[in-house]
Amino acid sequence: MTMYCFDQTMTGLLSCVYRSFQFKDFDVRLIADNTQAGLFDEYIDVASNEEHAQRVWQGLRQRVSPISLRYFYYCFLSEQQQAHQHLFNFCIYIFKNTQVVDQNYAHADVLAVSQWAKQVGREKHRMEAFVRFKKCRDGLFLSLIQPDFNVLPLIERHFKNRYQDQRWLIYDEKRHFGIYYDLTMVHQVKMEVEQLDLAYKVGHSQSFSIQLDDDERLYDQLWKDYFKSINIEARKNLKLHVQFVPKRYWRYLNEKII
Repeated sequence: MTMYCFDQTMTGLLSCVYRSFQFKDFDVRLIADNTQAGLFDEYIDVASNEEHAQRVWQGLRQRVSPISLRYFYYCFLSEQQQAHQHLFNFCIYIFKNTQVVDQNYAHADVLAVSQWAKQVGREKHRMEAFVRFKKCRDGLFLSLIQPDFNVLPLIERHFKNRYQDQRWLIYDEKRHFGIYYDLTMVHQVKMEVEQLDLAYKVGHSQSFSIQLDDDERLYDQLWKDYFKSINIEARKNLKLHVQFVPKRYWRYLNEKII
């Protein structure tokens, strides 16, 4: 079995597919770096090539449905190595068949791509539901998130349409980048920020200046009081509550932060 080492980008993945067909080398295992190869294993560094990647992508667009193409992208955003392997195998399966096979869920890789896409889709919807903003003194609305998958590219449209009249920044602490809306366009921003989460809570940091609006704590307390007043203690069902709102999302909810 041949091992392809690539840079974990979409361009790199599609370049691996191109090389596979170029050299008729279909029994391939993808790796993220050479440390995943054994002492005596041989591996090939596959450089990202935009032209090669575009040719593969255009080929996929001609052979699969728009839904399968969306599943492909969602699956890639899972950032999981096994998901990338399934995507590579999926491409090989699609291009080696003359029939339309992108919805043949009896095939392991087609099914796996669909399953990964659904997991990423669920995380997308949860982020759209649970993201909470805090207002800074300069009028910027800031939210810090740590999603399981890289869903920022997927939630961009939702927040742009919903909050068109205010500047906002959603920052992914795990991946160290965010999306910023300046009242006109959404931009991807990268920041090497340390202790950003602490700064978010207390309002200042040596590496990143965050000064919350003077009324932010008041609004925060008002929401907690409202939530407490409408809650019916006798009907409290923590098991059902956790089922609909898993505990890993509680950090985003004002009413859950003491």
